[in-house]
Formats: sequence, structure tokens, C-alpha cells
Amino acid sequence: MFADDLCYMPASELAPLIRSKQISPVEVCETILARIDALEPSLNAFVIVTPDRAMDAAKAVEAKIMKGEAVGPLAGITATIKDLAQTADVPTQRGSLTHKGNVHDTDTPFVTRLKNAGAVILGKTTTSEHGWKGVSQSPLTGITHNPWKLGYNAGASSAGAGTGAAAGYGALHQGSDGAGSIRMPAHFCGVFGIKPSLGRVPSWPVSNTDQVSHNGPMTRTIMDSAMMLKVMSGPHPWDHYTLEAPPADYPGLLRKGVGGLRVAYSPDLGHARVDPEVADLVSAGVKAFEEMGCQVEQVSDADIAFAKEGPELIRFFWAVHETAGFAHLLPEWENKLDPGLVACIKAGDGFSAVDYMKMRGRKLSYMEAWHRLMDPYDLLITPAVSVAAFPADRLNPEHWPQHEWDWVQWAEFSYPFNFSNQPAASIPCGFTQAGLPVGLQVVGKRFDDLGVLQASAAFEEARPWADKRPPV
Repeated sequence: MFADDLCYMPASELAPLIRSKQISPVEVCETILARIDALEPSLNAFVIVTPDRAMDAAKAVEAKIMKGEAVGPLAGITATIKDLAQTADVPTQRGSLTHKGNVHDTDTPFVTRLKNAGAVILGKTTTSEHGWKGVSQSPLTGITHNPWKLGYNAGASSAGAGTGAAAGYGALHQGSDGAGSIRMPAHFCGVFGIKPSLGRVPSWPVSNTDQVSHNGPMTRTIMDSAMMLKVMSGPHPWDHYTLEAPPADYPGLLRKGVGGLRVAYSPDLGHARVDPEVADLVSAGVKAFEEMGCQVEQVSDADIAFAKEGPELIRFFWAVHETAGFAHLLPEWENKLDPGLVACIKAGDGFSAVDYMKMRGRKLSYMEAWHRLMDPYDLLITPAVSVAAFPADRLNPEHWPQHEWDWVQWAEFSYPFNFSNQPAASIPCGFTQAGLPVGLQVVGKRFDDLGVLQASAAFEEARPWADKRPPV
């Protein structure tokens, strides 16, 4: 087997080979670490690689297998953790000089679950500063490059995870999504990413941003995400928002199909600008659902008129939450923070508690409207992002309006479902003339993470993409 093939092998294929002693987890880890070592000078997807820890974990898994001891479902499968997630004894630096060298003594619960399932953690992947923006750069790590075109945006704060998944840095990559930060890098990098329902995966420390950020997998295949999400999910006492129900058997139930489902389609949510190439690729992707036996209906502008309130809501809450979370850093750190983050922090200053509660009331009505829209439908399909990848030294594409901090204008399709807590995924649906990936978004009713995975798997079978590799 070629080393590249081993690095790109799905976890669903690799796991049984490891358990049956046909492939050594130590060999897998060594091969992937060698690929990372070779490509990282170009891609910059990691904040820190932990080769010694990874090799120790791989050797421990191998020893258990050789002794015939029971191992977990992810035994010997490599995984990466985003640098916003707290990890024990490995720095959690949040893409910021303000947290450089910051080390905790406790893993966040889903990291513990991945380790207990036998996953071999390779290190921490890059994020924008404190996860604030949709462009793959930070003051701490610089630019994380899109593997389809170096120098281009790999997307949002889970950029390192998206780049790693696309570039063959093993099968499993964890991301988090507060306004699209799983789905956007999945779109830009040509991989799959799912933001599960709020509470499906425990989030700790519990966020103070009105519970919009969700943790989930980013992988090259849907089955791998199903395997990873099942391990990460389930109630946990440290996060009082976690759902009582344990996760469904996502891998076992994945191949149900989508025939007979009623699917809503909105090309623009009634208000969003979309680049023509992106719109055309998504429209072509929607036809696959019709071919698979779904009843697809384009949502009328009247039925989705409420969505026009979204841009005002996201810009208010994004700025106010950045102010509340990071304004205290300005006296000491302003000149060392991302300038866009500083502008966003300042834009959220001066609002009162009354202002906040009035806007929160509007947000709650907006959330309800999304759930009401979904009442007659099983799924909603939209573009994942309005644009394909653009240079990562820009906050906005050159052909879009410029702003000192507002990048959300080209990402209007993702944050509504952070607000509404619904599961949503980005699935690769094609490439632009320039060879850049484009994603189609599948949204489900709240709690129907399985339905989103099943629909994504059906689309993957109808329009396969996992054989396509970037030219790194």
C-alpha cells in the first residue's frame, strides 16, 4: 500500500484492518506523522503536533490488540483536535498571543471520549483568533493554506481541521461551529463537516455566547463522521445543555436512503448574495435529491421572508459577544490582536442590557420561525457558503463589499442554524472552473442529526467526491 493511500484511508476501512492485525496502528501513525512533517511547511494546519504522545497511544493500542484485549471503535485511528478545545497537558492557545503557552490539566469531555474509544490524537489544529472570523489566519499561527490553492482561505475557525482532512492528515478531525466554522472550512476544502444539534456533543467549559457553538466531526467520508459523532455524543454532567438521549447508531443506520422525503430548497434564503458559479453547482446538486426520489420544493420568498432579519441579528450578537468576551484584553493587547477582532469588539460596545434583551427577543422569534418553516419538510438544502475560496490575506473577497470586521456577508447560510440549534452539514458538490471546491448545505429538524447524516450519505453515493485529492 502506498503511504498516501494509507493517509487517506477512511476510518471505516482502516479500523477493521487494525483490529484484525492486518495493519499496525504504529505504522499508520508513523506514516501520517511523516506526511504531516512533509506538508506542514506549506499548509500550516497545526498549532502543535504531538508525535511522542501519538506514538505512545498507537503502541498502547497495538499492545492491546496483540494480547487479544477489547479495544474501542476508533482503536488506532488518528484524530486531530481544534485549538479552541481544552486539552490536558497540551497547550490550548486559541489562535491568540493572549493565550500563548496556556496549558490546562483537564480534557474537554469529547476529547476524553475519543481517547477512550482508542483514537490516537496527533495534535492541535489552527483556528482564527478566539474563533472570531471565517478566514484561515491568526496572529499566533499566520495563514493556514487551502490545500487546493496555497495562499487561499481554508475557511473559518476550524481551518486547520478542514485542511488536515483534505490533505490526508488521517481520517478524523474535530471542529467547532459558532456561525459556520465546521461547514465553512468543509466547503472551502472539499470535505464533509456536520454541526450537530445543540447538546448532542458536550461543550465544556460551557460557552457564554448564548449557546451557538457546537462541536462536531470533519472527515472525507460520511461514514467516518458518523463513527466519530457517535463516540463524541451523549449526555455529560459538566454541560447542562447536553441532551438526555444517547446518540443513535449513526454508522449502523446510515444507509437508509432518502426516497420519499420532502425537501425544501432555498438558493438564497430570500436575501443572500451568491456567486453564480457557486449557485450553479448547488442547483445541480439539488437535482441529485430529485433523482433519489425526494420531493423537492423551492421555498417561496414569502415563506422565508423572516430570514431577512438574520443579518441584523448576527451582526449585533457577534459584535456584542466579542465585546463581552474580549474587551478586557484591549488595554494590554490591542496592538497584538487581529485588527478585525479589535474593530468588532469596539463595534459591540455601548449597548445596554435592555438593548440586548430586546434583540434576544427578536432572535427567539427568528429561531421559532425556522422551526415552523421546517414543520412540513424533512430537510432544507441551501448553498453552504456564497463564495469559493479567496486569498487568505483578505477578510472579504475582492469582488465583495469591504468592511473592517464584517465577514458574515458572504456566509449568510450558516449562522441561522446556530441560532436555531438545528443540525446542518456541508457536503462537497463540485468544483469551480478554477478547481476550488464548493459545498451544499443540508439542514435537518432539531435533533434529527441521523437524518442529516443519512441524506448526506445518499448524496455521497450519488455524487461521490472522496477520491478527489488536492494537488499538495
